[in-house]
Amino acid sequence: MKGPSRRLFLQFSGLAALVAACAPRDGKAHGDAFAVLRRRWVEITLGHPGTFDAEREPYRTRLARLGAEARRHRDTMAPTARSLWPDLPFPSLGATPARLRAMARAYALPGTGLTAEPGLGTAVATGIGHYVRHVYAVDAEQTGNWWDWQIGTPRALLDAAVLAAPHLTDAQGAALCEAVDTFVPESRLDDYEGNSTGANRVDLCTVTLLRAIAGADPGRAALAASALSPVFRYVTEGDGFYRDGSFVQHGSVPYQGGYGAVLLTGLATLFAVLRGTPWEITDPAARTVLDAVDRAFAPFVHDGACMDLVRGRGVDRRPFGDHRRGREIAAAVLLLAETAPEAERVRWRAMVKGWAVRDTAKPMLRAAEGAAEGAAQGAAQGGDLAFHARLAAVLRDATVPAAVEPAGHRLFPMSARAVHRAAGWCAALSMASSRVAHYEYGNGENLRGWHTGSGMLYWWARGHGDHYSDAFWPTVDPYRLPGTTVSTRRLPGGAGGEWGDTRPPAEWVGGTTDGVYAAVGQHLYGLESTLEAFKSWFFLDDAVVCLGAGITCRDGVPVETVVDNRRTGARFTPGTGWAHLEGHGGYVVPAGQFLRTLREDRTGAGVTRAYVTLWLDHGVDPDAAGYVYHLLPGASRAGTAARAADPGWARVLANTSAQQGVEVPSLGVTAVNFWAGGRVGGRAGALTASDPCALLVRDLGDGTATVTVADPRRALDGLTVTWDRPVAAVTREHPLLDRAETGARLTLAFGALAGREGASCTVTVRLAAPAA
Repeated sequence: MKGPSRRLFLQFSGLAALVAACAPRDGKAHGDAFAVLRRRWVEITLGHPGTFDAEREPYRTRLARLGAEARRHRDTMAPTARSLWPDLPFPSLGATPARLRAMARAYALPGTGLTAEPGLGTAVATGIGHYVRHVYAVDAEQTGNWWDWQIGTPRALLDAAVLAAPHLTDAQGAALCEAVDTFVPESRLDDYEGNSTGANRVDLCTVTLLRAIAGADPGRAALAASALSPVFRYVTEGDGFYRDGSFVQHGSVPYQGGYGAVLLTGLATLFAVLRGTPWEITDPAARTVLDAVDRAFAPFVHDGACMDLVRGRGVDRRPFGDHRRGREIAAAVLLLAETAPEAERVRWRAMVKGWAVRDTAKPMLRAAEGAAEGAAQGAAQGGDLAFHARLAAVLRDATVPAAVEPAGHRLFPMSARAVHRAAGWCAALSMASSRVAHYEYGNGENLRGWHTGSGMLYWWARGHGDHYSDAFWPTVDPYRLPGTTVSTRRLPGGAGGEWGDTRPPAEWVGGTTDGVYAAVGQHLYGLESTLEAFKSWFFLDDAVVCLGAGITCRDGVPVETVVDNRRTGARFTPGTGWAHLEGHGGYVVPAGQFLRTLREDRTGAGVTRAYVTLWLDHGVDPDAAGYVYHLLPGASRAGTAARAADPGWARVLANTSAQQGVEVPSLGVTAVNFWAGGRVGGRAGALTASDPCALLVRDLGDGTATVTVADPRRALDGLTVTWDRPVAAVTREHPLLDRAETGARLTLAFGALAGREGASCTVTVRLAAPAA
């Protein structure tokens, strides 16, 4: 297979002009190492020789388009004191450097018609020199967003400089290096705090490495590698990775589908570029990144799309942004796999293949092909020529199976998120707590995301991978997001504050899971509202049982619980105590509750979409109101009606502001969220808890049972739970189990659960036959 020519890569040994302008005295001692770094940077960001055939489709067309774009930029460049191109007046911090980088990539890539063309290389060098002189200068005042000056602009300029290095003069190279050193000094990486954490830290390290490559500076190369170490450490608050798989940026926003994807892309690139050099990343804690693929990222990718509940303010940007982020994560995973151990490489390639095969809403390979010319501006854009080639190779490889989505439940108490997968459907829950924002607004984005943390329940039945992708956010009623309980008080855009400054005082947010089923709860405080409520979700095989209690508000407006709000024109069938949406699923609403419905077309951002909304009206200023309903994803109309006719299938054991619990005999499940300690009766045996906790008991049907408990508040020094069921013995303990008593009933005494960060503890017991 043909690829970038040997001559093309050999020309990067001609970086001497840039190196001579910027190199410290000891740079020569590392000359060979920097030659490797320069070659690796080109190979990793543009594609290894042989990665793709520039003479075959789709690469031939995409490369030709990139070349045509670069030619237009070269031919229309008209440097003045006010602009480099007439249509981009200075400072144009994002657009002008991006054009220069696109031109440099056309110079470096094969098949563009401008490969290694001196006139294009000189134009890139001229543009860099001009921009550094008039905008990104050592004496320039940093205005606007800090990111543009310290990450976006220097990365694009340095990337372009490395790619077109043979054409930079000594003066141009020196001026660029000096400017970068002004805005991104080495001291920028001294402290891991503020906006030098998480994804921002990875970006700053990338800029530092590019500066090191440009100047053959071993000190900066070492700094770029060593300054990544704080990113690898698990955190207990603020930005970074948590042991439960959460990833947070901006202090309180779950962000795998934004900053997290940028971080993963950056780390995969740096691992590959630095491998085998004196600055190879050897920190043992880097294992966190490999673990994060499976623990932090994969759970939030559904059929190739990254779920919106971990995309922060980015949900408001463009249609199908969730699929674009999914491709970005897939690209990072495939790149990371190239330097990962064999077990991870095999597993991840199968996982990405499964995502691509199931993504019928926005087929991943086709979308990567269509984005290739734009993504040639950087791998962080969510898919480039190299990603397309890697993905195509995986899809062609018959030895790589397409992994199915793993069934089961994943709970992320430190980021107030939950993901549940069962046969034919997937659901995800977004909550807010004293640690996690209701929503993120910033830079004018996501002005109306107020209630996404009020218990929004996303769900996908088979074939609905585009449900939240296709203009959902600009057209949905923001006061009626599915699953939420809200005050209908009107709110201004950006209410609550910017950058995730919308954390309520709630401590009990989270739940417990045995990996198959889950009891999840949220002590809800409304955003800029007097609303308070207790909400629970019990995730099962074919249903989510939803309870609400203690719903109290004094806003002087109606309070609603939104059973669902589907973007669909599907046939809607109401029944007695149930309703059904054809092709989507069903809803069971037990007697005593009036399910309101609305079918409407809604318009936003110039598009119109059909919606079916179902909600329960709690009235104006409710006092201790409540609700019960069952969501049945993918259920047929007959199946929904049959479930409604079987009220004993899921028995509500308690639904108050003290406890909420259900019992599902057919599954052997009894689960209770204890907002306060107490006792809840059940046919399978009453459950008692000494303190607030989440408790899930499951009779496995083989003479054994599991008892799973968690402390969502992270406050308990000790907890005692009792199950009124004869138990013969404890067969599998947990390290925090201090004492167990068996016999006519089971008593378990746990130690300090507070240190578990809301994670679940499971004990397995052997059941005894009840007394005759």
